[in-house]
Amino acid sequence: MAGINLKVQIEINGQFVQAGHITGSSFRDAAFSYDESYITSPAARAISLSLPLSKKDFDTDATKSFFDGLLPEGFTRQCVADSIHASSDDYISILRQLGSECLGAVQIIDEEKPSIKNGYIPLTIEEIKELAKEGASKSAEIVVKSHLSLTGASGKVGLYYDQVSDKWYKPQGFAPSTHIVKQSHVRYKNIVLNEQLCLLAAQKLGIEIPESFILQAQVGKVNDEDVLFATRRFDRAFDKDSQIIDELKTPYRLHQEDFAQALGIKSADKYEKAGQSYLKRMFDLLQKYSSNPIEDSLKLWRRAVYNFIIGNTDNHIKNSSLIYSKDLASIRLAPFYDVVCTKVYESSTDEMSVSINGRQNINLITRDDLEQEAKRCGLGSKVAIKIYDELLMGIKKAILDSAEELSQAGFTEAQSMAEKILRNVKK
Repeated sequence: MAGINLKVQIEINGQFVQAGHITGSSFRDAAFSYDESYITSPAARAISLSLPLSKKDFDTDATKSFFDGLLPEGFTRQCVADSIHASSDDYISILRQLGSECLGAVQIIDEEKPSIKNGYIPLTIEEIKELAKEGASKSAEIVVKSHLSLTGASGKVGLYYDQVSDKWYKPQGFAPSTHIVKQSHVRYKNIVLNEQLCLLAAQKLGIEIPESFILQAQVGKVNDEDVLFATRRFDRAFDKDSQIIDELKTPYRLHQEDFAQALGIKSADKYEKAGQSYLKRMFDLLQKYSSNPIEDSLKLWRRAVYNFIIGNTDNHIKNSSLIYSKDLASIRLAPFYDVVCTKVYESSTDEMSVSINGRQNINLITRDDLEQEAKRCGLGSKVAIKIYDELLMGIKKAILDSAEELSQAGFTEAQSMAEKILRNVKK
């Protein structure tokens, strides 16, 4: 591979600004550095808490932790790597391919690549059905062709949804997407129903979630191969002066980063190992950088307890993010996402991805562990336990009410899923 020289841009107040470059001879020695002209600008802000403004080059580990964290994992990543004849470890080559539309407001530009005209291509109902039926295979194809990068191991794509016309579009070039759409059947039965139910219940218990809905690729069908899960992107927002592309109003990009990126932790290490105290480190970050650390700390605690109560052991640190303001000047905890009750599946692990008071086995975590963890994270134990008691007291009604809403919308297995989740509630 030729030497690396990738431009790194970030959108600030609706305009892209060149922040720096990634240079090196290969992905093994790639290093990010800020441009001096960016650092000296009054509007300059770090693109990550793990990459503070500096005139020095960041080392290969720090560079990889943030930029590799922008890329998909698993099957989708392997498909992209295969299509460009690269190793799946070669995150730089994959970034070159997918850097047009990432999570947050960062764009990766390879000036040697031919530019693609910005635009939106209408998706037919047949293509939507294909995305549902083929799952990860089809989503990988769209990712490769559209140069879209979304994190995670499940098959997902970034699409544009026009609510007025109820039509879906595939973005091209630098055109932004509005929704993240993922398929259902590749991992576990009724995973989409599970996630929507858990999110709706969380909202009823005072937890902020993004707007989401189940998209049926075929009228009257609710089987896994016929449904998609659509989430409105909280890192995309419309303004009165938003640009128009192909007669569609486009959102501006809000920057975000997950806690793995913000802490400088590689995606491969998103699951906590003994002694790493990920939850405390997340709270420490909020205390230091959040524009409202008290409110965000209570929000994060409520989510950590909710994951424990419903039996979500896939609560790794890439499933929690920070969201930046339009001018990058303030940072808040992003809405709750990617939450399911993993314990309804026999193949699931009992090991929580983030420990509580040093314990990871969900069956061994006690009320006292929650109290001790709250103290370690800088929360008052009385407030923390009050939140736990409130969630525990309200969980049954929240789950059942959410199931009733989904049942009325035609998802007949919602009640059965609710019963399975409630059997796994940790008291």
